[in-house]
This record gives sequence, structure tokens and C-alpha cells, in this order.
Amino acid sequence: MAKAIQSNDTLLSKILADIDNGAIQLPDFQRGWVWNDELIRKLIVSICKSYPVGALMTLKSGAASAQFKTRPLEGTPDAVKKIIPSQLVLDGQQRLTSLYCSMFGKNAVKTETIQKRPIYRYYYLDIEKCLNDADLLDAVLSIPHDKQTRKNFGRDLDKDYSSSELEFEHHAFPLNIVFDREKTQEWRRNYRKFHNDDDDAEYRYNRFEMKILESITAYQLPVIALEEDTPREAVCQVFENVNRGGVELTVFELITAMFATEAIGDWDLRTDWEGGEKEVNGKRIRTLGRFERYFEKNGSTPSVKSLLQSIKGEHFLVALTLLSRYKNKQALQAKGEKSPAVSCKRNDVLELKLSDYQKYADELTEGYVQAAQFITMQGIYSDRDLPYNTQFIPLSVLFAILEKHTNKSEVRDKLAQWYWCGVFGEMYGGANETRYANDVQGVIAWIDGGTEPDTIRDASFSPIRLLSLKTRNSAAYKGVMALLQKKRIFDFINCEPVDPNYFAAQRIDIHHIFPASYCKNEKIEEQKWDSVVNKTPLSGLTNRSLSGDAPSLYLDRIEKKGFVSYNKLNDAITSHLIDVGDLRSDNFDSFFIKRAKALLDLMSSSMGKAIDGRDSDEVKREFGASLA
Repeated sequence: MAKAIQSNDTLLSKILADIDNGAIQLPDFQRGWVWNDELIRKLIVSICKSYPVGALMTLKSGAASAQFKTRPLEGTPDAVKKIIPSQLVLDGQQRLTSLYCSMFGKNAVKTETIQKRPIYRYYYLDIEKCLNDADLLDAVLSIPHDKQTRKNFGRDLDKDYSSSELEFEHHAFPLNIVFDREKTQEWRRNYRKFHNDDDDAEYRYNRFEMKILESITAYQLPVIALEEDTPREAVCQVFENVNRGGVELTVFELITAMFATEAIGDWDLRTDWEGGEKEVNGKRIRTLGRFERYFEKNGSTPSVKSLLQSIKGEHFLVALTLLSRYKNKQALQAKGEKSPAVSCKRNDVLELKLSDYQKYADELTEGYVQAAQFITMQGIYSDRDLPYNTQFIPLSVLFAILEKHTNKSEVRDKLAQWYWCGVFGEMYGGANETRYANDVQGVIAWIDGGTEPDTIRDASFSPIRLLSLKTRNSAAYKGVMALLQKKRIFDFINCEPVDPNYFAAQRIDIHHIFPASYCKNEKIEEQKWDSVVNKTPLSGLTNRSLSGDAPSLYLDRIEKKGFVSYNKLNDAITSHLIDVGDLRSDNFDSFFIKRAKALLDLMSSSMGKAIDGRDSDEVKREFGASLA
């Protein structure tokens, strides 16, 4: 458990000075600064009024205990990049950056409008407005980078603050000197001098100093500091807990920051994974990501590339942790030594070493590509139609471990059976780290002659579930469509086989067989006509030819237009597990029962096990007949 120290409140001036000299920085997994101009002004008001703006949370750091790559807060001097910080900000980045840039930095603040238009601003306090009873927000002036405000849509100059004399004239105090006592005193002297040492000017400034400036310079922030030996997983959890309103920290970002402390040269995990830009001989060159480099060297197909688009960086790290843990266990067992359990939970991933990544990343990349090729052979041709991208994790590890053994038909058959049991058993919809590890070990043992893995043994599918499979939100829905493509179906319009090339060229999608408008007119039950039983993969051209008509009409139209002959069209219909007679006679009820049976048979065959309950009373009641 993380140790925390509740510090005494710390002067804001001390915190901002430490940001300026590099003692306080950010862990590199922190996202960029995003506060807009209005938020900055409201924060300044809170400081002026001594309102609390929340505690800061930091992690003690140092050269000897560096866990993460670090970077300075935005707006700090370039020299700060070479400083080893003593504290890293876990919570408070947005507030601290806003305060540093507006009240300490010397350059215009790079921010944005509420409409997200980029702007550069200097911040001033209007002395006269600070002293009246109006809203103090009106007294916080946001001035463009040229220190001139304009009116009439920018055509005419309104006020000019571009010199000290003009600041004095407009009674505008520059906020970015507020913590520099020497400059503040000099500004005060010159302000009085500009106004000819007028008693009103003196009185005005004294009241401003007591009411506003002293509140700012005396302002303190509570700081909670975590000890430097706080475990990585605790840092990650703490960061997520305190940043619920912001962007979630992923394992990938955390590992990227950790690997950066071990890497040699300019290597970093994010660039290795997704590519980036670097300067070579004065030119900006884009480097390729991990899969892109593989494709450039080995080539690939559009389907494989599409499937691998679904792989997230954190999934790759989970798979790599699983692979490295499995390989390490095998090596220890071969020596007769005790080995830890194979696991890839979050804490296990956070223990990943750069040396593990470098040792196994290429091997796993090959495993992912082989897994994607295997998935294509299962009738899945795009990431949109992938039932579970999480099931890719153990599948890629299995291919990396089995290597050339996956060329054996009996091995591939077992992998296919396991895969489809995972899909139709709907096993990969939740937190699956334990299942990943169990499946990898279980499938390997099964291939070596052991018993079936848990996913195959536990998988089951209820026939009633067919009625609730209506959209791609369901893995089983996408699985049914993939199995149809795997068994080789033909498009109605021209009887071309729906293979990966035709799929991509014709933009194959899932469409109703008995069109929705026809079914509504005929008062057919929606839970039937909108279910997976009444859907199939068809081209856009075919779907337009259906035109919402009865099947007998659209089939006749397809033939008369000369797209395909009567017999060829019948063969195409049959390939989709549709009874030709039922479709040509518009007999929805008979079609529905026969196709439901055929789909269950197809699913049962892919899972290598019977689907129970096909003759149950519930099935007879919902479908109107037995599906046995």
C-alpha cells in the first residue's frame, strides 16, 4: 500500500519557483495542459480571494529512485529539461501550469478560447476594478500577445498595454511579476511617479496591495507527497483516482514512462508501437509503427491489416507479459526449479521489464500477424466484424508459442474449436486476464494430449439467444456472419464468392433477407424478422436490388435484369443456408425455422459440441416449432 505524507501547506510562491527551477516536474505519462482562457481567469480569481483550489499530490523522486521518464511543466525555461526533479506532480498539473504560466512565466500564455481556438495571452489585474464591489473576474484582464486590445471586429485599437507607461496609464498590474518582490516594488515606484506621486494613486495602490497582492503572495496550497518507493501499480491507481474528471491513464502510458528510464538513445515505447516523426539530416521523417514495419518487410493483405488495427498498445503489453511469463515458467521447469504462476493481470504488466519487451516483442508481433491470418480464415475480414478483440490476446500468444506447429491441420482445428467456443460461449466480454492465462496453458496442454481447456468445456449457447442477436454489439452475432463467410457463400447479385477481396471491393454488410419494410407490412414479429436468423452478408448492390419488396419480387427482378440465371441464383441462396422454396414463395415462417436450425448446426459444428435445448418448451413457444 502506498505511503502518503500530509505536508504542511506550502507557499504558492515556493511551488512555482520549484517549477521554474525544475525541482517539480511531471511524470511523462501525464497528458498535456489543456485549460482554456476562462478557466485560467477563474483560477486567478480564486487565488486573489484566498479561496481553496484543492490539494496537490506529488511523488517524491530523484536520480537514485527514478521510476518514470519526466518532463518539465509547460512554459518553463529550456534549461530545466536537464534538471533531475525532486517531486513529480500526480494531481494538480492543470492548476499548476495555469498558475505558473500566468503568474510566473515571462512569455505569453499559450491557451485557447472556449471554442478551442488557440490564443496567446498575458494576464493583468485592473487595479481600479479590483477595489470596487464588482465581480473580480472582470478585473482579471486577458490581453493578446501584442498587448493590444481591439474593437469593431479587430479593426480599431481599443487599449494598448505594450509599455510600462501604458500599463500605468490603464492601472493594469502585470501578474507575471507578482512573485518577484524587486520587480513589484519597482513597478510600484514607477506607477506613483507616472501619476506624479498623486495621493489618490498612492492610496489606490496601497489598498490594491493589501487586498489583492498580499493575498496572492501569502497563498498556500496543501501538498500530499507519496514516498519515492511507492509501488508502480499504486502510483497508477492513485493517478486514476484523482483524475476521474480527466483522461484515464492506461497501462501503456505508464509503461512508456517507465521504459524511458531504461532505454538507450532516443528509443521509446510509443514510437516503437505506433511510429512517429524524427529529424534526419534536417528533414522530418516519419517512422513506422510495429505492425507497419512488419508489413513493409513481409507484405500483408487488407484483411490482416484491418484486423490488426483493433490491437491497442495496452493489449500488446498484456499479451507480451503473458508470453514472457509462460516462457520463463517453461525455462524454470526445464531446470527443475520452482516457477511462479503464469499471469498477466495489471500488476504483472506493470512489472514488465524493458529487457522482456525487447526479447519478445518481435516474436509476439509475428504471433499477432499469424493470428490475424488465422482469423481471416475463420471468415472475419475486418476489425469491425471481429467478435472480440480481447480474444486476440491469448490467440496471438498461442501462435507465438506454437510457431510452426500451427501449420498442422489438427492443431489449427483445435485452435478453431477453442476460438468459436470463446465466441459463442461469449466468454471474452468482461475482465479476462485470468482466462487469458488459463486458455493459453490449457490449449497448449490440450494440443499436447491433455484434456479440453476450460473455455471449450464451459461454452454453451442457448437456442433462444438467436432471437436477441440483432446487432454487431454482440460477439455471437458477428460470429454467425463470419461462419457463413467461412463456409463460402455467394452474393445474390452476381453469384461471386464472398471472399476477402470481394468483401472489401463490394463493401459487404449485414442485411435482412426478408426486408424490414416487407416484414412490417406483413405484421411479422419484429423479434423474429430483426434477428440474426433473418440476416446475412450481402453487397450494397444486392441490398439495393431488394428494395424492401417480397423475396419473390426481388429475386425475379435480379434475374430479369440479367445479373444471374435462375439456377445460379438458387445455388447462391442455398449457400446462405436459406431454403430456396421458402424464399421464392415468401414463406417466412417455414424459412425462419429451417434457417434457425441450419445456423445452430453450423455453430454446433464450429464449437465441436452439441447445442442443448433445441426441443425445449421455451424454444417451441418462442419459435413456433422445435429446432431439433
